[in-house]
This record gives sequence, C-alpha cells and structure tokens, in this order.
Amino acid sequence: MMNVLFATLTVIAVLALVKIAWVGWSCRGNGDFDKEKTELLQRRNYLVENVVVGPQQLLDRMPQEIGSQFEGEWALYSCSMLAEALSNMAQLYPETKDEAVATVNSLIGIVTSPELRAYDAARWGEDPLESLEGDESHVSYLSHLAWVIGNYKRIGGGDKYDELYDSVCLTMNRRIVSSPLYNLPTYPYESVYVPDMLVAIVALSDYAKLREGRCAETVRTWIDRAKSEWIDDETGLLVSFLGDSGKTGAPVKGSYSALNCYYLTKIDPAFAREQYERLKKTFGQTSPIAGIKEYHDRSCRFAMDIDAGPIIMNLTPSGTAFAIGSATYFGDYDFRNALLRTAEIAGHTVKRHNTRHYLLADLALVGEAITLAMRTNTAGQGS
Repeated sequence: MMNVLFATLTVIAVLALVKIAWVGWSCRGNGDFDKEKTELLQRRNYLVENVVVGPQQLLDRMPQEIGSQFEGEWALYSCSMLAEALSNMAQLYPETKDEAVATVNSLIGIVTSPELRAYDAARWGEDPLESLEGDESHVSYLSHLAWVIGNYKRIGGGDKYDELYDSVCLTMNRRIVSSPLYNLPTYPYESVYVPDMLVAIVALSDYAKLREGRCAETVRTWIDRAKSEWIDDETGLLVSFLGDSGKTGAPVKGSYSALNCYYLTKIDPAFAREQYERLKKTFGQTSPIAGIKEYHDRSCRFAMDIDAGPIIMNLTPSGTAFAIGSATYFGDYDFRNALLRTAEIAGHTVKRHNTRHYLLADLALVGEAITLAMRTNTAGQGS
C-alpha cells in the first residue's frame, strides 16, 4: 500500500515539475514582440485555419451546449477579435499586411452572412442589416460588424465596404443619440450591457478617424456621461449594467470591467489607465495564480458563468484574458507576463506544424481569438 502511495505521489510530483518546466519554457519570450513574433504568427495561423471557414461551419465549431444565441455571439466575437488581432499584427509586422487585408475581407463575408446574423435576428424579430431604417437596437451585432470593417480600412483595405460602413455607423449613431439614456440594449427587455455598448463607441471612434470626424461628438458625449453618470460608487469602475434610468445597483463584474478597460484603451487612454489601475486594485489577484477575480467582495472556489467562464480559485477566464489587453497597452509587462503564465497553466499550448494554440481552444475557439487580440494591443496600434 505504501509503495503504491509513494509511486502515485512520485508520478504527481514529476508531472508537476514537467508542467512547471513547460510553462517556463513556453513563456520565456513574453514581453518582447520580436521574441513573441513566431508564436503570435503561429497562433494567427491556427485561428485563420479554424475561423475563416464557411459561416455554418464556424457556428458548428462553437460549443453546442451553450445554445444558438451564444453560438452566434461567440462566432461573431471570434471573427471580430481575429480581425483586431490581424490589424494589430499588420502594424507590428508590416510584412503581414497584405495577407491580413485579404483575411479580414473574408471575415467580413462571414459576419455579414445570413447564418451568422440569424442569432440577432431571432432575438429582435427582424434582420439587423435589412432594418437599418428602423429603430430597434441590434447594437451588439452592428457594432462588431462596424469594428471589423474599420479594421479592414485601418490596414489599407480600400473602399469596398464604404457604403455598408456608412450605413451601419450612421444607423448606430442615430439610435444612440435618440435614446434618452444614450445607450442601447443588446436584446429586447434586457438591461444595457456596458461592454456591448463600448464596442459601438469604439466602432464610432474608428469611424470618426476615418471619416473626418463624423460621429466624434457622440463618442465624446458618451465618454463624458460615462465619467459623470455611470461610475460605480463602491469601486470607481464603470458599471457593468444600465437600466432604463441609468445605474441599477447591480454588482460590478470583473469580466465586464476588464473588457471595459480594454475598449477604453481605444477611445480615451487617460480614462482607460485610471480604470485599469482600479481594476487591478479591486479585482486583481496575484497568488496562488495571477488573474482577474469575478467578484471583489467574496471568494469563489468554483462557479459557472456564460460570460465569465468557469470561475476557478476566484478567477474569471474571460476577465483574465481581457486584462492582458490593457496590460499590453500600458506596458505593464510584469502583470502581463503573470497573466500569460496563468493562461499557459490553464490552457496548455499545443504546437502542430506551423500552428500553435491553447488546448482549450478546441472547446472555446473564441478564447484563442480574444487572447491574440489582447496580446497585440500595443499603444502603437491605437484604433
């Protein structure tokens, strides 16, 4: 019996040492974009192979257990985050620009397909692109589409989608300005999800830069109101949700706050830095592993959340991934490297031929796309 126990403990100890060595080896180049280049390009290759496919094929690669709405959302996020990563990398590594333009062009085709629009059409009872003259929100779908087109143009994609780009951005702008709250719900009869609204503000900010300031006033007004009206009294962070009358009293979530901080780096870097420091103070965890907690006022060993992911040892996988974006932008490489070590511990990198990905990407492809976009969100890539 003792021999069996000793052998078991020995195997566990050896596996732990192998894992520690693997994590150290995998993360050895983090913090230097020349040293990270090969890995980033290989992760890009994996995502292109698995995301740039037929629309229904992409939807089929989403976890079927989460239902059609979230399958659509995760597929949309996979496309928009990959487009953002490709745009960032085209500026980090200029020799990838032409290929990036062609790939983002393909992503726009996927995002505008009836198959991918279907999840949003089902919730609103109308197609988001066939109802641009109407008044229903559709803000989540339209904002991601506009963001992808903005990235296409940012890296020199030309005017192929200009008519659609104008229609989508001006429609979002009109609907936001006409809303008493200056915010739009993702779906009918639900609260406003602030991170979803921030995608729209990022997309309009990009549009203003590409279209001689059109919609810039909407972006400025939204940010001004956010600073004065939509800050949580306890944490000083942007709230996660808004109701018909503004702040709801709902708790601020670590996953949403990390995503808010990332989007703000693309609109208002000073505000983003202040929010990022508050995020680290309120939700940051450094031991036993580094990451972003989902709850700031209580411990949580394990829970499930469709947005935060499986919460383990307090940490939210999505919030931890999104925090990499702000850490990268602000050059906070100690924290960035710690977050990437956590990602390696949890995800475990697999390398095949000229591709590389976290093993968890086989279950949640969107997580791989998000992490690549966050890792390449340098200040020089500002939208």
